[in-house]
Amino acid sequence: MNKITKLLIANRGEIAIRVMRTARTMGINTVAVYSQADRDALFVGVADEAICIGGSHPAESYLDQDKIIAAAKQTGANAIHPGYGFLSENASFAQRCADEGIIFVGPSAAAIQQLGPKIGAKELMQKAGVPVVPGYNGSDQNFETFQKEAAKIGYPVLLKASAGGGGKGMRIVNSEAELEAAFNTATREAEKGFGSGVLLMEKYFPKAKHIEFQIFGDTHGNYVHLFERECSLQRRYQKVIEESPSPSISAATRQQMGDAAVAAARAVQYTNAGTVEFLYSPADASFYFLEVNTRLQVEHPVTEEVTGLDLVRLQLEVAQGLPLNIGDVTTTGHAIECRICAEDAENNFFPDTGEILLYKEPTLKGLRFDSGVQTGSKVDVFYDSMLAKVIA
Repeated sequence: MNKITKLLIANRGEIAIRVMRTARTMGINTVAVYSQADRDALFVGVADEAICIGGSHPAESYLDQDKIIAAAKQTGANAIHPGYGFLSENASFAQRCADEGIIFVGPSAAAIQQLGPKIGAKELMQKAGVPVVPGYNGSDQNFETFQKEAAKIGYPVLLKASAGGGGKGMRIVNSEAELEAAFNTATREAEKGFGSGVLLMEKYFPKAKHIEFQIFGDTHGNYVHLFERECSLQRRYQKVIEESPSPSISAATRQQMGDAAVAAARAVQYTNAGTVEFLYSPADASFYFLEVNTRLQVEHPVTEEVTGLDLVRLQLEVAQGLPLNIGDVTTTGHAIECRICAEDAENNFFPDTGEILLYKEPTLKGLRFDSGVQTGSKVDVFYDSMLAKVIA
C-alpha cells in the first residue's frame, strides 16, 4: 500500500470542497491551490493548507502543470486529486505525477491516452465488442468523403470534434444541403477549441436518451459498474438535471449496458473512477457507446445517494493500491441532482458574473448540497458558472 499522507486538490470550488470533506474523514491532510481571483474563495479556507499558484486565467494557474507540481513538493503533498475539468483528463499530467513520484488520483496516463480521442476510443470499443454508433471515423477528412459517408449512414447525422466535448465542433445535419456549411463550421470550431480540426460523423437519433454508467477499476484486476445515471435533460449540450436510476431503460437493458461498461473498463485495464457514456434509443431499446470520461463526474452524488457509497473514498483507496472491497452493489430508491449556475434568465440563461449578495441553503430533510460559494463570493468570468448542486 502506497499511503496518501497529504492530498493536494488541483481544482477549485465545490469539487475541491467535496474532495476535502472525504479526505478529512480518512485522516488525510489537504492542500488547496488557488489563483489570484480565488484568493477569498470558500474552498481556500476549508483546506488545511493553501498556496497561491498564479494569475486568474486558468492557463496561469489551474492548467499550469509546473506550478501544481511545485506546490505539491513545497507543501509535502504526496498525492494529487485533479477533480473534474482543468487537468483531470490530461494524460501528460498523469504521467508527470508518476514521473515525480506523486500519486495521481485517477486512471493511468495510458488509459487516459487511449480513451481521450473519440475516434481511437470508438475503435477500441469495437474491438472489445461494445456497440458503437454507426458512423465514419476515418483518417480521410476531405468534405467529399464525409458527403459519401453521410449518404451511406442516412440523415440526420451528427458532426463531432474528435478531440473535444461540451458542444464545441458539434453540428446536427438534417440533409445533404446543410452538410458543407456545417462541416466547415465544425472544423473551425474544433481547431479553435481543441487545436485539432479532425471530425467524426455519427448517425443522429433525435429522441435518444443520454445514459452513463459509473465504472471503477483497481490495480488488482477488478472491474465493476455502479449502475447508471440519466443525463438527458441538457441545455446547449451541457447537463442540467441528472438522476439515478434511469426511468428510460428496462432491467434487461440495464444488465446489457452494465456488462458493456465493464467490458470497456477491462479493455484498457482501467483503474479508479470513470464514466462510460451511452446513447440509448427508446424506439428499439438499442444503445451505443459514446465516450469514456476518465475522471469523477459532476453528477457523481446521485450514484452515491442510491448506492450508499462514497466515490471519493473509493478513489483514494484505489489510488493507494487497495482492492475494491464493496461486495455486490445494489441500489435503493431514486436520486436527482440539479446544477445551480450563475445565469441570466432574461438572456437565454447565458452565464453571468458578479457578487453573490445572499446565499442560503434550505434546511429541508433529505436534501444534500455540494456547494463552493457563500454570501459575498465573487463569480468571475474566468471559470465555470456552476456554483452548487442540490441533490435529493
